[in-house]
Amino acid sequence: MHDNSLKEPLRGLILNIQHFCTHDGPGIRTTVFLKGCSLRCKWCSNPESIHLKPELAHNAGKCIGEKQCGFCLKNVCPESAIYVVGSGDRPDDKVRINWDLCTNCGKCIPACPTNALYLFGEEMSVDQVLDEVEQDSAFYRESGGGMTVSGGECQLQPDFLAALLAGAHERGINTAIETASNVPWDFMEKVLAHVDIVLHDIKLTDPERHKKWCGVDNTRIRANLKRAYETFPDKKFIARTPLIPGVNDDEEHIRATLAFLKPHKNVTDYELLPYHRFGEGKYEFLGAIYEMQDFTSPDPETLKRLRAIIDEAFGRNG
Repeated sequence: MHDNSLKEPLRGLILNIQHFCTHDGPGIRTTVFLKGCSLRCKWCSNPESIHLKPELAHNAGKCIGEKQCGFCLKNVCPESAIYVVGSGDRPDDKVRINWDLCTNCGKCIPACPTNALYLFGEEMSVDQVLDEVEQDSAFYRESGGGMTVSGGECQLQPDFLAALLAGAHERGINTAIETASNVPWDFMEKVLAHVDIVLHDIKLTDPERHKKWCGVDNTRIRANLKRAYETFPDKKFIARTPLIPGVNDDEEHIRATLAFLKPHKNVTDYELLPYHRFGEGKYEFLGAIYEMQDFTSPDPETLKRLRAIIDEAFGRNG
């Protein structure tokens, strides 16, 4: 006979828990970011959320160099992935990471006194996450807020996510998820049973353009969304498009998206999220390249025109 009290608690890979968020659903919310994503959007502002494993980050701006410090160079890396470019009289004696050799073991992190080296991603139990989320419960009551789980793609950790959302409901906390829905349907079915509000992306409607900009086509995404609308009529769905100039800021895409959404009465809104470059610096921390350096935010006139089309479709004009 097994003692269930000794059962290991379910743990998820958490990227970050952000407090006092106002753009991740109604009211003031606490947003829990899970690690792992099944898309590769070229404009991604959270590149540290893509891989479903802890990852080493290196902020060169915090490194004080070999001469003043150098602790991370003293045989702490088992793969010899840490090195210095400058030496002697050269002014740049900051350390660098050979990302091809790095295994993200994190053994160098305790050696760094300035926190220039750190890990993206930490395993936490459901109760650990909810205990932190619940600290903001007074703000949820005042504002009609709650907990939003985002990513990455939060539904790539379906068992943990379902348990987290169910646990939030047990504590009287409203739940929302941010998702691109590019996951197996049984993941979504498991998760959506415990969600009050689904904030979901529709990045592009054309399959080939979707594949070009997001790494995969949108066949599974569209099938999942249609099935979700029909299977969970009591859930509130809000569609969103990250609006990228020259990629999806055309009227044709907005009207095609509205045609997909409008037959489903539980899709209560469609929001446009203007492209920004806030996450660009994080690519360098991970030894990655940001491919969208030539892109700018949408101009106000385009944004106003496209939002007017959406307002008209949802009967908000006049």
